[in-house]
Amino acid sequence: MNQSARPRPEHRGSYRAFRTITTRWMDNDQYGHVNNVVYYSWFDTAVNALLIERGVLDTASGGTIGFVIETQCQYFAPLAFPQNVEAGIRVAHIGSSSVRYEVGLFAEGAETTAAQGHFVHVYVDRATQRPVPLPAALKSVLEQLRCPK
Repeated sequence: MNQSARPRPEHRGSYRAFRTITTRWMDNDQYGHVNNVVYYSWFDTAVNALLIERGVLDTASGGTIGFVIETQCQYFAPLAFPQNVEAGIRVAHIGSSSVRYEVGLFAEGAETTAAQGHFVHVYVDRATQRPVPLPAALKSVLEQLRCPK
């Protein structure tokens, strides 16, 4: 692998919105830091909570829901309980029925990511579970979160 292609931590300014996540005692593994599977749960929590707060996701009865079809994470520094984590959120790509969300996880107040990754949602009709075009209200929120290129 080319050394220059190695992922590097990103800066706080690369993200469009932030959400604080409190670590829990049970998040730590036997090595004394947050277990890797918890990071994926934080990605989901940060994005879905933001969409709920902005009124474009109704998990109980909304007609359109997002299915994760791809996910990935890179780790740079450990996080551990008791510590607050700040999740930076941005949108890298908006398709006709899919979205690539990118999330950076920062130790509270840190300037660079302790971990960063992405996941792709395909939005589907709740009843048929078939892909549907992104609803206009959701698309509007996604545009606000789109990272500048």
